[in-house]
Amino acid sequence: MESLPILSIITFLPLLGIGIIALIPGKNKNLVHAFITIFTGITFLISLFLINAFKADTSGFQFIEKINWIPSVGIQYFMGLDGISIYLVILTTFLTFIASISAYTAIEIRVKEFAITLLFLEVGMIGVFLALDLFLFYIFWELILIPMYLMIGIWGGKNRLYASLKFFLYTLAGSTLMLLAAIYMAYQVKLQTGQMSFSLLDMQALTLTPKIQTPLFLAFALAFAIKVPYFPFHTWLPDAHTEAPTAGSVILAGVLLKMGTYGFIRFNIPLFPDATVALAPFMSILAVVGIVYGAFMALVQTDVKRLVAYSSVSHMGFIMLGIFALNEEGLNGAVLQMLNHGISTGMLFLLVGMIYERRHTRMINEYGGIAKKMPIFAVYTMIAMLSSIALPGTNGFVGEFLILSGGFLRDHALGIIATSGVIFGAVYMLWMYQRVFLGKIVKKENEELTDLNFREQFILIPLVVLIFAIGVYPGYMLKTFKEPVRALIEMTSAKFNDENTVQKPNATIETSVEKKL
Repeated sequence: MESLPILSIITFLPLLGIGIIALIPGKNKNLVHAFITIFTGITFLISLFLINAFKADTSGFQFIEKINWIPSVGIQYFMGLDGISIYLVILTTFLTFIASISAYTAIEIRVKEFAITLLFLEVGMIGVFLALDLFLFYIFWELILIPMYLMIGIWGGKNRLYASLKFFLYTLAGSTLMLLAAIYMAYQVKLQTGQMSFSLLDMQALTLTPKIQTPLFLAFALAFAIKVPYFPFHTWLPDAHTEAPTAGSVILAGVLLKMGTYGFIRFNIPLFPDATVALAPFMSILAVVGIVYGAFMALVQTDVKRLVAYSSVSHMGFIMLGIFALNEEGLNGAVLQMLNHGISTGMLFLLVGMIYERRHTRMINEYGGIAKKMPIFAVYTMIAMLSSIALPGTNGFVGEFLILSGGFLRDHALGIIATSGVIFGAVYMLWMYQRVFLGKIVKKENEELTDLNFREQFILIPLVVLIFAIGVYPGYMLKTFKEPVRALIEMTSAKFNDENTVQKPNATIETSVEKKL
């Protein structure tokens, strides 16, 4: 394993699939679907080997691949992963595989082009989580725009052009400032070391004053906040989710949103620790506003897919609250919840897509009582919904509990307000479930509904297993990113004048509470 460029293999293997699919003659849809499933499946299986070879007792990067790419300006092909990024890579390969299977019946036009688009998108997503050179990271970050734009714009709903253009412009505008900030920092490396470099490790060694850190922090934060989406930069998300095909919604909710929160963890905290500490209260307030706002907006939706989209705004607010709690509980919960949200919300979008294929409507008032005709579908939906509202025993509970614990330690008032988001989440999800599945069947179209077939259940079963496996035994994942999270806390804890503000790495919850009292 150590002698193989395993990270490059995982990242660029989908390109081989693109080459083969492009050579398939004619319009053989079934053959194209088969090949895309094969290549996304192989990529997923190879990514699983990372777990066995990964050493969880270190905070450093592993499987390093480094080659001088453009030496004159210090740009390298620099790839690596740590305990935070390893499961994000596996989540990416897993959800792409699931999305490819879901497209068998959902995508009927330009199937070959869809396959190429999805595989190209996978390359960019994996690269984002592995790149340790900021120029290389920016390339992968921008690479994702084109296939996602095409996926929404070609295979989306009736307002797909508006939604795809809005997504493209929002993301492009934010990332331009990030590139300028990265170039400035590369020149700062040259001033302090004599050699220009875009390496994350070299930039971490920079000595920057708080006055300089703040605008750089904001430049990076804008790009990541738009992708999260972080209130008030969230307005592109409901449109993109509503118009995207099922596979696009799964990828968008499961992976693309996590790129934003990952960016805050990977770049903002270690590169700008002074600015992170100074702006943490403001960022936490926006996170809590997003939690409550997303929940209220979900409550009034009449389109079930749009309801799930606004629930993502609320749930991503929880993750941001955990990040800027700047303590172990909050950050561990944020990283875990990034994975949990990808699983539960990805499953919800799959279920919405399955019912849409049967009824060609997502309006809640068009349903009612369908549990009588689709009992298996109703059970899967209940499981995904309970995970989303953080029922104890499911994966969502562990992540939200840690986040709220960290948020409460950081600021009691914000922690209490954020907890209301859990209550509102239960309200809009249970109310939606009641209106769609329970009661009498009043629409004659629903009398003809058929339950899930083998292929659809094959997609959902692994997600159900993960929901309960993580919910019952989260320690397996938590120990993987324990050390890198602790290293991040050490970078910021020394910046606080008041030791009570942020929990020290080795302190327990009880110790922190005692200090506050």
